[in-house]
Amino acid sequence: MTAGMASTAVQSHAVVSFWLAGRQFGLPLRDVREVLSARPVTPVPLAPSDIVGSFSLRGRIVTVVDMRRRLNMPPRASGTEGVTVVVEWQQDVFGLAVDAAGDVLALDPGDRECNPPAVDPRIQDCAGAFYRHAGQSLVLLDIDRLLNQSHLSVVA
Repeated sequence: MTAGMASTAVQSHAVVSFWLAGRQFGLPLRDVREVLSARPVTPVPLAPSDIVGSFSLRGRIVTVVDMRRRLNMPPRASGTEGVTVVVEWQQDVFGLAVDAAGDVLALDPGDRECNPPAVDPRIQDCAGAFYRHAGQSLVLLDIDRLLNQSHLSVVA
């Protein structure tokens, strides 16, 4: 590779994608530990409404956040199961309850878009960036913005 080519080479960002209410979201691959099928959770008394409970995963307590509630979306239809995206943040483990898992994608920084003005403010608050990928919009969430909510410390 020549020096000129090195300066124009574009580094892609690896992202784990998932779906919520028909919309595609993603988290940087470095933030995701694993994706699990739905599992029973134990309710956490007095927890905020977006905390659905917790479960044990290999000896660690995982606090489960309902991403539809967290991002101000309508509830999932009853009887449908989703998946849990497990992330580690500030030495705690969280499960993000989502509708469906997507693929690991390589996002091109050149596909980054401006923040759409009509997006719900709660999504805007948690978004790190917006991308156009394969003809669809993808909201790349920022794990710090998503989980840096003072009410999460109640159950963490």
